[in-house]
Amino acid sequence: MDHSQDSNVQLNTLNQQSLSTLPANVDVPKYDRSQLTAGIVHIGVGGFHRAHQAMYINELLKQPGSESWAICGVGLLEANRSLRDVLVKQDYLYSLTVRHPNGQIDHQVMGSMIDFLFAPENKQQVIDKLIHSDTKIVSLTITEGGYNFNPATGEFDFNNPDIIHDMANPNDPITAFGYLTAALEQRKAKGMKPFTIQSCDNIQHNGDMTRKMLLAFVNKHDADLGQWIDDNVAFPNAMVDRITPVTTKADIEYVANTLHINDEWPITCEAFTQWVIEDNFSDGRPALDTVGAQFVSDVTPFEKMKIRLLNAGHSVLGLLGSIHGFATIDESVTDPLFATYLRKFMDDEVTPLIEQLEGIDLTQYKDTLIERFANPNIKDSLARICLESSAKLPKFIIASINENIALGRDTSLATLVIATWCLYSDKRVDQQGNALEINDQMAAQLHAYANKTAQDPLAFLQLTDLFGDLNNQASFCKDYRQAITALYAPGSDIKSIMQARLQTKG
Repeated sequence: MDHSQDSNVQLNTLNQQSLSTLPANVDVPKYDRSQLTAGIVHIGVGGFHRAHQAMYINELLKQPGSESWAICGVGLLEANRSLRDVLVKQDYLYSLTVRHPNGQIDHQVMGSMIDFLFAPENKQQVIDKLIHSDTKIVSLTITEGGYNFNPATGEFDFNNPDIIHDMANPNDPITAFGYLTAALEQRKAKGMKPFTIQSCDNIQHNGDMTRKMLLAFVNKHDADLGQWIDDNVAFPNAMVDRITPVTTKADIEYVANTLHINDEWPITCEAFTQWVIEDNFSDGRPALDTVGAQFVSDVTPFEKMKIRLLNAGHSVLGLLGSIHGFATIDESVTDPLFATYLRKFMDDEVTPLIEQLEGIDLTQYKDTLIERFANPNIKDSLARICLESSAKLPKFIIASINENIALGRDTSLATLVIATWCLYSDKRVDQQGNALEINDQMAAQLHAYANKTAQDPLAFLQLTDLFGDLNNQASFCKDYRQAITALYAPGSDIKSIMQARLQTKG
């Protein structure tokens, strides 16, 4: 029965009590959630966290002896209020719909989150939770922009108004750095062990970056605390991977119709998942290697492979596809020209920069990426892919451009992507004149620089916080100028320009 079409059918809300009413094929938590304690406090509870880290912990909690590794979520932003309300109503449960490329669909309910703290209503409650001896790990998914670094220099941005506030008001924090500092200061004063700080964001050397940014913040006002953190707090690097589109109304209706339950914030994701973690923790760690994660001594080569191939590939399809008028990743990559362009970019401009990893077949890895991107059951929007591009592209694509320039290699396919980003930031419409949804902390700056392109084809590159000295690289600038000329020509067609680039590439 299609319950969404029958207003007389009242669905139960997904919660602990209603778990027993779900269909038998749904994997629900059978462990005793009342016996769990939150050894992990997670800041930034988005869809990715709930499809990835929380899923691994859910699997771990099925094993006796793991009861101390449940999750307490934390929302620092006012925008997290509605999520808090939903999770409280649902006893912190939510459904996970796993969609395979072949059409198979798995249904799960995640029980690993047992609490959620909404910081804007009670900041001290969050600090107290971070100080609590149960808390062994504080994990983060705060997006690239949340780490507050200058993309060009990699240094901490002390001009951020929220950082200025936190520096002046240590007991009234706004940012993750403010909360972490307040809690670690108290732990040090009480003679407690520190927690591990575990970044789960798509940033190369994410643990090292978190350490660098936190120490920059702390050392401004308390060098002794900074030294204690440097000596005692572990910041394991990690590589994370699972495509998780933003939840839509259609996802909510699908869960209602299929599971006969009302889940107000379900998550949909692909079947593929990967988590490679540096084995470096301050005060114990969950046995995640028993549920599919991988502990290694050095994450660096795994990070580089994933960021330069998967994340960069997403951005290639996201920007070129958006200008063409595509709406989703699968729509883009199932177009033969886009698939050819992406694969040529990966093969020619990225693979030579990636070292061979034990147990990884790069050709097979790239084949799998194309299959994942083409999954017709994962409608991952290009607007989401292009979200905060200013924080992503320096690591995903510009880093490869710089390496290739230093090696005297061609960068023409990546160069077109950067030029397309200029057009995207300037015109903010696709080639049919439809408005593009642009969400970027630097959107105003990107537009201001890109908008000067008609007077100066290299104007966008003057944004040195993003591009460094690319505007001084003669061969790159020549190629970029050609791309801009083609893109800005009356009646230009991105497909024709891509085809021309491929032909030139040979």
